[in-house]
Amino acid sequence: MAEAAKPRRARKPATAQAAAADVPQTASPADIADPFVRQEAKRALVWIGLIVLVGLAIYQAQALLVIFGGVVFGAMIDGGSRLLGRVVPIGRGWRVTIVLLLTALFLVWLMLFAGSQIAQQAAEFPALVMTQADRVVGWLSTHGFKVDGSSLQGLAERALGGIGQLTSALGGVLGGVTTGFLIVVLGIYFAVEPDLYRRGFAWLIPARERSQFEDMFSTMGQTLRRLLFGRLIGMAVEGVATWILLAVYGVPMSALLGLLTGLLAFLPNIGAPISGLLMVLVGFSGGTEMGLFCIAVYLVVQTVDGYLIVPMVAKKTADLAPALVMGAQLIMGALFGILGLALADPLVAMIKIMLEHRSARNEEATA
Repeated sequence: MAEAAKPRRARKPATAQAAAADVPQTASPADIADPFVRQEAKRALVWIGLIVLVGLAIYQAQALLVIFGGVVFGAMIDGGSRLLGRVVPIGRGWRVTIVLLLTALFLVWLMLFAGSQIAQQAAEFPALVMTQADRVVGWLSTHGFKVDGSSLQGLAERALGGIGQLTSALGGVLGGVTTGFLIVVLGIYFAVEPDLYRRGFAWLIPARERSQFEDMFSTMGQTLRRLLFGRLIGMAVEGVATWILLAVYGVPMSALLGLLTGLLAFLPNIGAPISGLLMVLVGFSGGTEMGLFCIAVYLVVQTVDGYLIVPMVAKKTADLAPALVMGAQLIMGALFGILGLALADPLVAMIKIMLEHRSARNEEATA
């Protein structure tokens, strides 16, 4: 009985983990006990993350623009595939292949049959434009206008340099340009399996937001296809009509002017005045009558495209304000050159759709 009355000794923990478990737990200095402070800390982390993402986006802006260019090119291929599907009941893969083959054949034709003529005219084009610019400066000076000839000459040289880059990109003279190659490859990938990338991007979004994302993505795709289809139709009509009309009258460099007019038609608000100015300068090199004829051709082509073709095909698409598009083109062109200038219009349209969907969701939440 005496042995039973002896108190039992406490057993020592077998391991260090068990010993640590017996120690009373206290709050760490890094823990935030106040719920309000914890909530504000989370908000601060969110803002810091957004600032970091914006910084990365600015640092990688050129790469992001190339990716968006691939999306735009993929939308063109997808639009052509959908249009072909209304005529030929075949699988999507075959339709995409046919569209790519037709595009490649057109570029081959452009290089083989029209490339030599356009290249020869492009070599003579800068000298002709500079001569005409000097004549314009001289005419203005004789009529009492003070014009700085050196500034005008520098402006013309920069414009001709940009146009030279544009024609080289389309004609394939610099076919190994990395940016163009990446845009084409990305566009093909996006066009072949668009659902794969859509599902992958939707997976990054919270489940409760995915239905709204699907609606917004569908609207973006439809708007982008219609916008680009209208642009392509306008480019083809303006380029071919300008080429034919100028060639019939005997205007020099008609093929190059038609090509430049078609290319610059992709840039609304900015491309048309530039192509018209170049056309008029070349026209007046052959006399007053030829110059007036070029002015008439420019007005007719722009009227038909602006008031008949684009509204009929695109059906106002994203309903973009002209001043907004022009401002975006100026900013994007100054930051990223020709690529930014060409992609400003689709980028503004996508941002507009995103903001409209966000606004609609806020109205639904407050209703």
